[in-house]
Amino acid sequence: MEGEIESFLLYLATERGLSTNYQLSTRSSLERFAGWACGRGISSPTSVTPSLLSDFLISEKKRGLSATSVKLEAVALRIFFRFLTARNRVPADPAEKLPLPRLPHTLPKPLSKEEMAKLVAAPAGDTPLEIRDRALLELLYACGLRIAEACSVRLENLDEEGGVIRVTGKGNKTRLIPVGRAALEALKFYLTNARPKLLSAKSGGEIFLSVRGHALTPARIWQVVRLYARRAGIEESIHPHQLRHSFATHLLAGGADLRIIQEMLGHASITTTQIYTQVDRGQLKSVHQKFHPRG
Repeated sequence: MEGEIESFLLYLATERGLSTNYQLSTRSSLERFAGWACGRGISSPTSVTPSLLSDFLISEKKRGLSATSVKLEAVALRIFFRFLTARNRVPADPAEKLPLPRLPHTLPKPLSKEEMAKLVAAPAGDTPLEIRDRALLELLYACGLRIAEACSVRLENLDEEGGVIRVTGKGNKTRLIPVGRAALEALKFYLTNARPKLLSAKSGGEIFLSVRGHALTPARIWQVVRLYARRAGIEESIHPHQLRHSFATHLLAGGADLRIIQEMLGHASITTTQIYTQVDRGQLKSVHQKFHPRG
């Protein structure tokens, strides 16, 4: 089982070009299943049955794993056995009809415009790291970037004159996103006054560098967002993806076309973007009350 898992992960890295985080998550899920199956005398993928896979997911749920985590494990098993079946390493795909757990339908919670203004203004100092963090927060909100996209965006991706940035997202798909005046000014100031002070012999072309001159990691961006959220007086614990939610929600509230928002977010399907039409119910209600003759 271990050898087939390594072969599959190599395929994800070299042929699919999937992110390191995705590879690590998939490895963790598959290795957990391999250990569980080994404890039941199953050491080869050819011996895995649909009922064995179902029993594993049931045991994971009983172990206290959330529905989201169980679904991620089910997806990992499905793509793993699909890979083995396509290469004739198992006689039939035992995970072909493996059901995916249904997740509770939760809407993303965006920050308000006032909260976003306080958040991006929170790094108010003139140290290289605070200047960097201000530019980072401005860009996350201005462009709706995923965390991994912010980590990997490079100097050559930014067109200062055109005011756009080229981003490589999921599935190695690239898209151009307008940066906006405030974010562009913050980026220019950072690139001129702070980034040169963070450079080291090991620095690459990534825009955002750590104190040691390396590219920022997703974990560090989480820390940055939470640090300045506390400084801004935002009581709830927020995460970087909420800036992406806020970007989309505020655009939609301002009248932007859903297809344009889809393009800027890099969503493959408009269905994914449509969730933002349900987010700001309070504004919809106030608009109805204001403009409807019987509102």
